[in-house]
Amino acid sequence: MLDALARDEADRLDRPMDAADLRYAARGLWQHRSVRDALDALWPELTPQRLIGELLSDEERLRPAASPYLSEEESGALARPRTAPWTLGDVPLLDEAAELLGEDETAAAVAHRSAERRRRAEERAEEELYAREVLTVNELGDVMDVAAFADRNRDTGAHLTTADRAARDRRWAYGHVVVDEAQELSAMAWRMVMRRVPTRSLTVVGDIAQTGSAAGARSWGEMLEPHVGGRWREERLLVNYRTPAEIMEVAADVLKAVMPEQSPPESVRYGDTPPRAVSASETDLRGLAESELAAIGDGRLAVIAPDARHAEIAALFPDSDGDDPLDAPIAVFTVRSSKGLEFDAVVVVDPGAILRQSAKGGQDLYVAITRATRRLTVVYESPLPEMLSKLTPRMDTAVGRLAEAFPSPRHDA
Repeated sequence: MLDALARDEADRLDRPMDAADLRYAARGLWQHRSVRDALDALWPELTPQRLIGELLSDEERLRPAASPYLSEEESGALARPRTAPWTLGDVPLLDEAAELLGEDETAAAVAHRSAERRRRAEERAEEELYAREVLTVNELGDVMDVAAFADRNRDTGAHLTTADRAARDRRWAYGHVVVDEAQELSAMAWRMVMRRVPTRSLTVVGDIAQTGSAAGARSWGEMLEPHVGGRWREERLLVNYRTPAEIMEVAADVLKAVMPEQSPPESVRYGDTPPRAVSASETDLRGLAESELAAIGDGRLAVIAPDARHAEIAALFPDSDGDDPLDAPIAVFTVRSSKGLEFDAVVVVDPGAILRQSAKGGQDLYVAITRATRRLTVVYESPLPEMLSKLTPRMDTAVGRLAEAFPSPRHDA
């Protein structure tokens, strides 16, 4: 475009211009703001954010683009206002868009990078010259390398972690990657991960039984085969050291109801207190949680609530409303935010609502129950879900307290 404008300028001057003249004229035209504005209007810079944002906010473009893969209802569900905030699920889409758009390899960009390299080389030469002079004056030239001394004394600005540096450069690659809670990654998220691991060397930690995301893993082969073929091996953890057998029996019933093909690990220890169910209509939730906290002494307690009731229940425990709920004596979580954590005592509130809150509600309930390492109490709205039938419903009455004082005999394995 600039070359064409330069030729127009040559025609206006009514004299021939050679290649050097055209390059000079093009650079001169680029200095004019009006020229840059005109070019930006004709060929605006297409960023990943602009591409995804405009696509999802324009149903006339979105539906034809999605039609080979999604139904009209599904593609309609993707539509959202242009001003909608970005979500965690958008990150793989933005990364995919960045990959498709590629890097700006225009002559201007190349020239800019070349100038930047020259500037850095000049700065480095000055740093090493200064380092050499200091070492010579102090007679340390035979003891320390000039380049190493220059590196040691260089002001590189704020300290950056590996994650910080990787975030600044999307081409950053790793030799080996460890992925935790990997069952939650979507197929698009796996594409994003694999771009960073050209060696395809990974340690993947996850539990299909705990998949909460609708786009998460249903099988490891489904997620990994497209990227590594048959070059992967699954090792299953068959022994559970964390969860008491009594609590795991309850969790096993939940898993059998929602994912019968999955087998829970076998617990190797029994607890001191059997898990229980308590009717919400007969319970003061805050009093119950405080009683459970007192029972575990210096331990940690979590109240796990359905997504829709998290704010309501958190309001009962003002101390939990901080930057880090783990700092509070009683922490209030959703199932999603409790994943990967463990607590001495757990109070699960309204299991029926947890079951209904998503298509993966059964897995969510399984996660909630298996966060406890010592004590589990389920506070239920009537009726108690059938899959929790191993829990003996109790009320905070004299009968309930009597049953706790004289528990049924149990024979440890």
